[in-house]
Amino acid sequence: MPQVQDVTVLVVDDEPNVRDYLAQILRDAGFKVKTASDGDKALAMIRTQPPDFISLDLVMPRKSGHKLLYELRKDKKLSRIPFVVVTAHATDELGRDDLEDIMQNRIISGPGTYLEKPVRPLDYVRCVQRAVGIEETPDDEERIDLQAELRQELNQADPHALRRALAALKKKAR
Repeated sequence: MPQVQDVTVLVVDDEPNVRDYLAQILRDAGFKVKTASDGDKALAMIRTQPPDFISLDLVMPRKSGHKLLYELRKDKKLSRIPFVVVTAHATDELGRDDLEDIMQNRIISGPGTYLEKPVRPLDYVRCVQRAVGIEETPDDEERIDLQAELRQELNQADPHALRRALAALKKKAR
């Protein structure tokens, strides 16, 4: 059974904040993460060093997630990389038809699924774990949920309160 630290995930999304958010969730869970901002860059990276899993936005400029999966289909080895489509366009005219084609016609032979944005961190991590055969543990769930809650609170916190909390943590660590 693979260990989380041995699994490389390629996160492909044209929106930097979404790409960074998804990559951080995976890093916090212990995965090695690489990122690409579009399907063309992702394809070059995949051909050079195939990841163990691909997290793929559906609607992107240059080469969409749908087109990237068709490119991967042409290579037997690359077509077996498990993936998840992470999209905000599962039910609208921008992505509905492409997503339906991916899911119904099994564009590539590896396991494929999709998650709708905004993605819940635990659902995202569990999706990757299941696809690559990593055992899910209750400790993961508690840690991931706690990290997500902490990240949300940090984003909304007063800088002075953060400084006081950091000082208290440092003092306690001594």
